[in-house]
Amino acid sequence: MNNNPRAFSLIELLIVVAVILVIAAIAIPNLMRSRAAANQASAVGSLHVMLTAEATYSSTYGGYSPTLGYLGPPSTGTVAVPSGAELIDSILSGGSAGATESSKSGYTFTYSAGVADTSGRIYSYSITAGPITPGTTGYNYYYTDQTGVIRQNSTEAAGSTDSPLAG
Repeated sequence: MNNNPRAFSLIELLIVVAVILVIAAIAIPNLMRSRAAANQASAVGSLHVMLTAEATYSSTYGGYSPTLGYLGPPSTGTVAVPSGAELIDSILSGGSAGATESSKSGYTFTYSAGVADTSGRIYSYSITAGPITPGTTGYNYYYTDQTGVIRQNSTEAAGSTDSPLAG
């Protein structure tokens, strides 16, 4: 037995460890909720970027893009072309001209183009965003289309009839 008055006893050390564990048990769930909220804000921001990119693509090339990848950087060279309009980064565009899906900040974005008319122009599209791991990377699902309204659903994949985001 150590009679040194400056040393900690085993009980004192166990109490300190117990206090640290209680603090961690309180802090970790709050951290996870904060991360999910940040991922959701990033998903909404990414949808705004995609909406703006589609509007720009439509006014530049006459009609919406056939894939999400068309909004990204060109596959060769540095000059923007219809199959690489350079309106969004390679992460959001899925990395290739044929990409219809991409992932960023805990969310997966899926692009669906409308049917092309006889001239090959597309006049409608939709984009959905869902958490990669529901309940962990995010809680809400999002949907938008050529109307520019972002809609949300908290229980299942969002669609055109769900409530629009406020603000």
